Amino acid sequence: MNDNTQPIVQLRDIEFAWHRNLDPVLAIEDFAIARGEHVFLKGSSGSGKTTLLNLIAAVLQPQAGSITIDGQPLAELRRSKRDQFRVDHIGLVFQQFNLLPFLSVAENVQLSCRFSSLRKSRACQAGLSLDQETDRLLSAMKLSPNEIKHRATSELSVGQQQRVAVARALIGSPPLIIADEPTSSLDSDSRQAFLDLLFSEIESSGSTLLFVSHDAALASSFDRSVDLQDINRVASPNDLSGELP
Repeated sequence: MNDNTQPIVQLRDIEFAWHRNLDPVLAIEDFAIARGEHVFLKGSSGSGKTTLLNLIAAVLQPQAGSITIDGQPLAELRRSKRDQFRVDHIGLVFQQFNLLPFLSVAENVQLSCRFSSLRKSRACQAGLSLDQETDRLLSAMKLSPNEIKHRATSELSVGQQQRVAVARALIGSPPLIIADEPTSSLDSDSRQAFLDLLFSEIESSGSTLLFVSHDAALASSFDRSVDLQDINRVASPNDLSGELP
């Protein structure tokens, strides 16, 4: 059982470079996120934000230092175990949503539960079936399950796709939610409405949120705002990572 007094995210003395002969793009002495905290991470384009998310999500490994997520030191896990740890413990919201066009809305939302018995068990722990929990999450995202759950995601508007992507990240109450620029395609009014929905559901599940955005105006809605350049000892990193896979 994890100690709830310990941070859910803990990075110590991290260094990451894309090649051993290249200068590091990230050098972070200490960065932690408390359980249940909502953290806004900001930084200019190319500053290394997505690289940092990839490290926290156990997609990349640092050349030096330690990363502990939800009590688990990631360096102790082999590749397949890291992949399983990610689907069990981390919900990801991508900038481009990454919904699978050959699956229905409901199948997209339930995707992590196909690969994680832990997520499936938590999704049904309130006595709901997986389909009922899917309907509940879609409704919480202000979507009508009866109208959209059997439709292809390509038939949805951008705003609808975004909320389906969030429902997919939230199902099974993963302890950590990572959102990478999820509001970049929305206008200011839609961004705030989206945040209100996201916060409401995260509060009910008790998850922690790490949210990345260029839009500094959103920062006031969060418990804490962190500028990557304030924690990264590298002066001008070049983030070549692209989006979280």
